[in-house]
Formats: sequence, structure tokens, C-alpha cells
Amino acid sequence: MFLKAFVILVFLPCLQAIAQQENSYNLWKDDTVLRNKYYEESMRKKQVLLSACPKIYEKDYKAIYEHQFDEIGELWKGSRAVTATEINGYLQAIVKNITSANPQLRGVDARVVFTRDGWPNAVSLGDGSIAINGGLFIFLNNEAELAFVICHELSHYYLDHTNKSIKKIVDLYNSEDFKKEVKRLSKQEYGAGREYDELMKKMAFGGRRHSRENEAEADRQAFLFLKNTGFSCDGIISCLQLLDNIDDSSIYKPLALEAALSFDEYPFKKRWIQKESVLFGAMTEENASGFTKQEKDSLKTHPDCLQRIALLKDSVAKTRAGKTFLVDESLFRKIKTDFLPEITEQEFREDNLTLNLYNSLLMLQNGAFTSFSVYNIARDLNILFQRQRDHKLGHIERENRTYRADYNLVLRMIDRLKLDELAAINYYFCKKYESQMTGYPEFAKEKQAAQNNFSHYSSN
Repeated sequence: MFLKAFVILVFLPCLQAIAQQENSYNLWKDDTVLRNKYYEESMRKKQVLLSACPKIYEKDYKAIYEHQFDEIGELWKGSRAVTATEINGYLQAIVKNITSANPQLRGVDARVVFTRDGWPNAVSLGDGSIAINGGLFIFLNNEAELAFVICHELSHYYLDHTNKSIKKIVDLYNSEDFKKEVKRLSKQEYGAGREYDELMKKMAFGGRRHSRENEAEADRQAFLFLKNTGFSCDGIISCLQLLDNIDDSSIYKPLALEAALSFDEYPFKKRWIQKESVLFGAMTEENASGFTKQEKDSLKTHPDCLQRIALLKDSVAKTRAGKTFLVDESLFRKIKTDFLPEITEQEFREDNLTLNLYNSLLMLQNGAFTSFSVYNIARDLNILFQRQRDHKLGHIERENRTYRADYNLVLRMIDRLKLDELAAINYYFCKKYESQMTGYPEFAKEKQAAQNNFSHYSSN
């Protein structure tokens, strides 16, 4: 499993290619019949696993499986999974190359899909469902790297790592040592909560160490699968090198927020983003305290990549030469580029307005999908205006030291803007781009809403 990131990711690569794209963009149209088919297959697998639960600790197993399949059902019932015909067909061609070259995988009941999730991750969910996040795919350099990611996740499923891990968790929670420790803490009058948290943290880190063992085993099996395909096994090394630095990767230069939202008639105000100690003083204790180095290493999105490379490099060096592309290089690159608005739109669907606004501003700053970006920004600012007016901004994200500095500036600005200022920013933003947005009816509606909001507050 490629673990989920804890940071905001700037995800826009291939700058020159993106800048050459047309301004308009049509979002992918998913095949809902296929998505429903995947859902039904997963639910049938759920019933098989539930009926096969060991009688000892049966309740614990069933609780974990219910949680597991809630997550799987969410994937298939929502808009995250990409089942658009061309994109999914391309991915299945890569999968078919792998499964047809490895007899052990022929007939495997795996459902491999791209998702519109923006963090750099891939995951085998344990029932045959495998998700390759768009936020990972857009960083990959070639099909060989993609094939390794798929081989790695197929290996987790082939080696039954999820169910083996579930058994270890159930055994651990029901062990005498764990029960004794919980009982001891329950009798403490002071500090029990803190000690219990520390105990759970140690268990989490212990689970991650076990997960690392699974990662190494999945890497070895993935190598065996990949070397039979005709793809270059050098993709294993280059992919792991990429993953080792992906938390700190930034294709874009930081967002120049002031330049993006400053207008001749309405200049940007420094106080909207000027740092004040009280802001960071108001952070939660958890956000303010940070992690120790050991914890940071343990929570790294893709831990131990250098060690994983060391374990595989000699084997990779002995393999025959393979190709970096076997299916369709031009489509690979097109999908990478077209994932950007898909990920951004998914953020909007999930009501993450501030991240959608931030990434839309980044795209606009780079000249990527200009009309789509302008529309997104106007839409976000109108919704933020409405929620502030209706006193419903409570669930909007706040600054967090784990986020990128330029994203924190966006969060800070949204937190400080007065209603009339928010209305003015969007009005002048729409005015600046209205000539470029002719023939974009969705933008015309947002421009009219921004004008109405501005006219109401400028007249009062």
C-alpha cells in the first residue's frame, strides 16, 4: 500500500504541455453501469468474507470488515473512481499486459481503477479493488512506473496482506498484554487519557512497521510480475526514487496570491495575509506541537523507499532490457494532463472549496485550463460569500502547519475577509476575465451573482 499523504500537494506537472492546452475542458463522463458492476462484485466478496469469519473473535472481525467495505462502497458509489471509457480502457490494457504475462494472475478478480483523489497514493483495498490515485499518476514518468505500481498493489492482493493484517490486529487487541494495559489505564485518575493515546500511537507505529514488512514482500513479488511483462524493470527504481521525495515535490512555484487577486480598481490588502502571532497561537495543541523526527519518519507517505531500492536494485540490474512504453505513450501523457481539472473538480464535489480555490488559482497562474480555472474561482468565491453571509463558514479549513505556506495564505485570507471585501474581490476578478469567458454560460451566471453581491454591498 502506498500510504496517504498528510500534506497539501501541488499536483500540476508538465507545465509547457499544459499551457498549450485549449482553455475549454469537458470533464470525463463515467460509465455508471461499470461502476455499479464493480460495486456488486465487491459486495459479493464482502458476503464471502463475512461468512468465513473465524468463530473466535467473530464480532471483531465482522466490525473490521464492515468498516472496510464501507470504504470500498464509498469508492464505487461516489464520483472518485474513474470509469470513463477511454481512460479506464487504457488502464485495463496495462493490467491485461501484467495478468496475461503471469499465470498466477490469470482470472484474478481484481478491479483496478484510477481515482480523482489528489494525494499521491495507490491502495489495494483487500477485496480485489485497487485504486491508483490521480495525485500519484500525474507524477509518474512512463508506463513502466505505472505497471510497477499496479504490480505492487496486485501483489498485496495476491499475497492476501489485508486479511493477514486484519488477523494480526484482532489478535493484538484481544491479547492479554493489551487488555492488562487498558485495564491499568482505566484505574488511573490522572493522565489516563494521555497514556492511552500514547499506547494507541505505539500500536499504530507498530502496525506501520508490520506494513513495511508487507511493502518489502509486495515489492519482491511485483518485481517477479513486472519482469515477465516486457516493461522495463528500471521503472521500479525510478518510481521508488520519485516516491521517496514526493512529499516535498512541487512542480509549481508557490502561488502569488497578491498578484492573482489584486486589481487596479481594488488593490490587494496586505492585512488579509499579514502574519500575526495570534493566528498560530490559536492553532490546536496538536497542530502546534508537531511531530518528533521518529514520528515524522513513521508517518512519511512512502517510507523506506531507499531501503526498498537497495533490496531490489541487484535483481533489477540482472533483468533483460524492457520498454518504458508498451501501450500508448501519447494517451499516457494526455491522461496525465487531463487529470488536473478532474482532481480539482472532485475537490469541489467533496465541498473542499478552499483547496479547489487554491489549485484553480495555481492553474490560472500557469495558464492551464484557463476558462475552467476562472469559472472555478468565481464559483468558489460566490459560495464562500454566501456561506459567510449565512454564518455557515464554520467547516471551512483553517491554517495548519502541515500545509504548504502558500495554501495557508489562502486559508488565512478567507478567514479574514469581510463580506464586502469578498464581494468586491469576486466582482473585480470576474470583470478582469469577462472578455476571455465569452461563450461560457456557467461563468456568466457566476459573474452575475458576483455583480449582484457587489452592488448590494457597495450601495450600503
